[in-house]
Amino acid sequence: MLAGVTVLGALSGCTGSQTPNASSNNAPNTTVNSSSQAASINVVATTSVLCDLTQRIARSADKPTVKLNCLVKAGQDPHTYQPNPADRRAIEDADLIFYGGYGMEPNIVRLITAAPNAITKVAVHELAVPKPLQGGHHHGDEHDHGGESDQHSDQPEKKAKETPAGTVEHSEAEEADPHVWHNAQNGIQMVKVIETALTKADPSNAALYTKNAQTILDRLTKVDGWIKASIATIPANARKLITTHDALGYYAAAYGIPVQGALQGLSTDEQPTPTQVKTLVDTVKAAQVPTIFAEKTVNPALIQTVAREAGVKVADRELFADGLGEAGSGAETYEDMLITNTKTIVTGLGGKITDLQAP
Repeated sequence: MLAGVTVLGALSGCTGSQTPNASSNNAPNTTVNSSSQAASINVVATTSVLCDLTQRIARSADKPTVKLNCLVKAGQDPHTYQPNPADRRAIEDADLIFYGGYGMEPNIVRLITAAPNAITKVAVHELAVPKPLQGGHHHGDEHDHGGESDQHSDQPEKKAKETPAGTVEHSEAEEADPHVWHNAQNGIQMVKVIETALTKADPSNAALYTKNAQTILDRLTKVDGWIKASIATIPANARKLITTHDALGYYAAAYGIPVQGALQGLSTDEQPTPTQVKTLVDTVKAAQVPTIFAEKTVNPALIQTVAREAGVKVADRELFADGLGEAGSGAETYEDMLITNTKTIVTGLGGKITDLQAP
């Protein structure tokens, strides 16, 4: 069995480098709590956001609760992540699997679909947000969903319904946007989904899961209000986003800051033509924004060229679009990621940031 993390109070500071994620696509993270007591259940979380929430909901000060294996580490792209043999073993040995759904981690989902039916498989994004935004972006061949089960379609159109396996059925239509967590209200629903699934799998620790979940819910409610107030300080004519990754649709819809465009073709493995660069420059000029926002996979020379020719600046910090940040990023937990992204956006567009008080 893949070595994982037994969730105990000793991990109460687990963020950043302490978050139990796979350290690479070739070797699993093997951080193990020193307790000799056995955890109640084996749990897999596919992404850094789901890992963080699951770990904190299951945290106990005095006894093991779950043995948690997290597959995609902070800073990795779940859309293109290639599972390794250790990931396969973790999935096959799990009692409970939390994954996003809506095409968030297609290569991992193929393994989950093939795993034994006795394993409880929970598509957290789909259950939390059964009516997603449409128009999720593609990542090339990685978004071929042909290997997914009939209980999980990434292309919803009609009202979703929960299935016994903890997934959601939809009819096929246009592609759903999987980045639901960028709206803190959706994050609240994700916490509830995870708490419910943990309680069903391990009712002996139900009170603990409920208490821990409520702490996160209280914090997210404060973060949600703080984001709204912060965005409102941006001058109205600058309250719009130009990004290099089409992942902030839920953030834009929830907090009143429309996305004016996503600058495609600026990744480190692409070489846009002069005509394509001019098109990007024209897009930025038309939006009349003071700042454009990048993510870590963008070619820094290209984005600076586009910004210079458009007469705008590139934000000092990258946005965390597909998950949490690595150690030292300020985005090591879900709430911190929302806060850090908001600070980057608000300061870049001329707004003012006030400190968020602890709940």
